[in-house]
Amino acid sequence: MTQPAVLVYVLFLLFVVLRLFRAPTGNALDYIVAGRRLTLPAFTASLVSTWYGGILGVGEYGWSHGVSNWLVFGVPYYLYAGVFALWLARKARRSDVLTVPDMLERRYGRPAALVGAVVIFVMTAPAAYVLMLGVMVSFATGWPLWVGVVLGTALSTAYVFRGGLKAVVATDMVQFVLMFVGFLVLVPVCVSKFGGWEFLKANLPEAHLSWDGGLGFQAVAVWYVIAMSTLVEPAFYQRCYAARSDNVARGGILLAIGFWIVFDFLTTTAGLYARALLPDLANPVQAFPALAAHVLPGFWQGMFTVGLLATIMSTVDSYAFLGAVTLGRDVIGRWRGSDEEASLSLVRWALVGTAVLAVALALMAGSVITLWKSLGSVGTPVLLVPLAAAHTRWHLPGRRVVIAMVTSGMVAGSWLALGRGGPWLGVEAVFPGLFVSVAMLVTAGGRSTQK
Repeated sequence: MTQPAVLVYVLFLLFVVLRLFRAPTGNALDYIVAGRRLTLPAFTASLVSTWYGGILGVGEYGWSHGVSNWLVFGVPYYLYAGVFALWLARKARRSDVLTVPDMLERRYGRPAALVGAVVIFVMTAPAAYVLMLGVMVSFATGWPLWVGVVLGTALSTAYVFRGGLKAVVATDMVQFVLMFVGFLVLVPVCVSKFGGWEFLKANLPEAHLSWDGGLGFQAVAVWYVIAMSTLVEPAFYQRCYAARSDNVARGGILLAIGFWIVFDFLTTTAGLYARALLPDLANPVQAFPALAAHVLPGFWQGMFTVGLLATIMSTVDSYAFLGAVTLGRDVIGRWRGSDEEASLSLVRWALVGTAVLAVALALMAGSVITLWKSLGSVGTPVLLVPLAAAHTRWHLPGRRVVIAMVTSGMVAGSWLALGRGGPWLGVEAVFPGLFVSVAMLVTAGGRSTQK
């Protein structure tokens, strides 16, 4: 029953593509931020599904390290999402910009915007999520990984080419429902068939029930720094720019945190059952689909597969779109001095370049966790301080900002390269990158006279 369920989902996506290609082309405001008309339900559903595309990475970490999954991929992101909601959401909505590089250019000049745009493009290229799509297709069909990666990417981006953010949000609302349905079936079935806490205690390694998963303090703590990337997360800014009002932007993020807490409980629990029932699993990235194949009957296994695909694809389309807007409008268009409507054509074709880059990075990396950690470790030091300062009256010289962005990125990237077998000198790359950024910018700033 897995294949019929997946076929129905694919037909739904094809229907969206065909419908959008008959629709008239909108202007840049409609295409990039959906005319700034997102309602609270649409805002929340789209943000929840977009920001949880790393579902197989969560399964990989949960199978490998147990309950520490919640402390690594849950708590730090709730904290920073809450900070974003309370401090940044309304400010972002009240601005009249369309993208993060727009904000950087307004505060620091065009060179800072170009540097930021390049970094955002690399960070938003959905390589980790494309890799997960490939794993899902390969698991279900037995096809080579690269075939699943290419096909999944093409299907996830086709409807975005024409419809922009409106198409992303329309599919996200369906995918939001599907992502919850699968785990709301899987976890209760596991508890009913095998038992609850006592079963897990008896069948899991002791480290899986410890707070750090047996990895030590720094391995957990580094994610609380990497999670600061939430404060520079382009998807958050884009949804806030597109919200109907300040209250929708702020309230939507706070509601999303509640949904993420529920979903994290379900996924962490499923990861524990996967390890308990499948201790010899060859590839931990396949923990969730393998668990479903092990415990669910045919129809519900198909629904769970669709739920996983929906969760991943809701993120692939969003980040591919963000990458295309960044490359087409904020890099090429800004470099050439193109107007908004000329940039819109560039964005559509930049979507193809974004998809190709995502496929290449996915096939080279091989690990979802490695991709997340590497991109977050380099991108966060480059963007965090400049973007945080952009929302305050603190004045930073544009030239110093550009130098700090480039230097902190080079330091973090070099540190990452030197630590191929683990953190170089026992220190994660994000820490020296942030240190350089803070040292160069805090000493250069002064109180702005702007009101």
